[in-house]
Amino acid sequence: MLHPRSLQARLLALVLALVLGLWALSSLSTGLDARHELDELLDAHLAQAAALLVARQSGVPHEGAAAEPRELQPEAPSLHRYASKVAFQVFHEGQLVLRSANAPATPLLPLADAAGFRNVQREGQAWRIFATQGAEGDILVLVGEQLQSRADILHAVLRGMLWPLLLALPLLALGLWWGVHRGMSPLRELGRQLRARSAAELQPLQLPAAPLEMQPLLEALNTLFARIQALMESERRFTADAAHELRTPIAAIRTQAQVALAAGGDEATRTHALQATLAGCDRAARLVEQLLTLARLETGQAPALQPLDLSALARQALAEQVARALAARQQLALEGADTACLVMGDSTLLAALLRNLLDNALRYSPEGARVQLQLGRQAGEVLLSLEDSGPGLDEAALARLGERFFRQLGTGQEGSGLGWSIVRRIAAVHGARVAVDRSTALGGLRVQLWLKAAR
Repeated sequence: MLHPRSLQARLLALVLALVLGLWALSSLSTGLDARHELDELLDAHLAQAAALLVARQSGVPHEGAAAEPRELQPEAPSLHRYASKVAFQVFHEGQLVLRSANAPATPLLPLADAAGFRNVQREGQAWRIFATQGAEGDILVLVGEQLQSRADILHAVLRGMLWPLLLALPLLALGLWWGVHRGMSPLRELGRQLRARSAAELQPLQLPAAPLEMQPLLEALNTLFARIQALMESERRFTADAAHELRTPIAAIRTQAQVALAAGGDEATRTHALQATLAGCDRAARLVEQLLTLARLETGQAPALQPLDLSALARQALAEQVARALAARQQLALEGADTACLVMGDSTLLAALLRNLLDNALRYSPEGARVQLQLGRQAGEVLLSLEDSGPGLDEAALARLGERFFRQLGTGQEGSGLGWSIVRRIAAVHGARVAVDRSTALGGLRVQLWLKAAR
């Protein structure tokens, strides 16, 4: 199993590798450039030395005895430690007339093709030879230098330049380690703060000295903490709401069950108590369904919106409420659903929205009331309008509409007070606009919902 490597060690290794790579490339480039410049300089010295010898020989008559080869005296002083690395020969009419002590008696180059610079091997040594003719044309001067001497000079130059760099590498590594260690201090401080936090601490992280590169990380962490806090708050609220709201129907179910048990031979009392028990179960089931829907919406998990036909959903929602409306002699009407109204939405959530709107309209409208659902298009949007002929709501109640567990008093109807909270949350998920006012046509409540049309 591989152990995770330290980010600090990674950065240090990367920077050191880059420094060593650049150092090696720069050393290679410097060496090649120094070698080129050294060759140019020493070749120029060879040519200059040859020119001096040509100038010297051009003034000396080479007749009779003067034509005998002349050799520099062995005891001639050595003026430089590299003097033994340089040799020269002077030929007159093909005869050697002058040479250095370390030059051979045979030509360093074949005289027939001697011209310019040549690299040759002589007695196991590599030589750089420069050949040129004198002014009279019968004088040939050869000046040579051992290539090893050039390599020695180049090595000495590079050694003097590179050794200080090699000695400085440990100091450079130490400086890089200190810089990386200091630069990583905000990350270590972030880790320390996170380790010191308890599970309930979700306040934003504060790192005033954090560099710009850490700001996205801090923002992401603080956003995550805020979402977790919202989810935990939603869970606490859901638990409290469920405990609060379920207490009443459960207590009612228990009371009716006790009444049924105590009824004895009174069949009518027992039947009434059992019916009330079933009604309490239905109310509790609906409350649980509403609470679960609201909890799903408050988790912040946005559903994938897809094109769907709102007309089909509206027809289905009305069909589910027909039996209830007939029982209360209420009229249900649907207009504008003969053509498809495509919107971007989630079918399950929009069905729950329609179900809650219709449930509220039928529940709080009296017997014989009229409930009308209408669909239409307006400038790239689909308008859903629901109106009823019920009593409506006053201004104070309209302002509080949508608050969790808020119900209008005096209606005589049972409910959880969560329907409008669910409607507003579903509308927010779909990016829809909701408006609630009094219906001018029917006199009751009018709800308008604008949804984005699908293209």
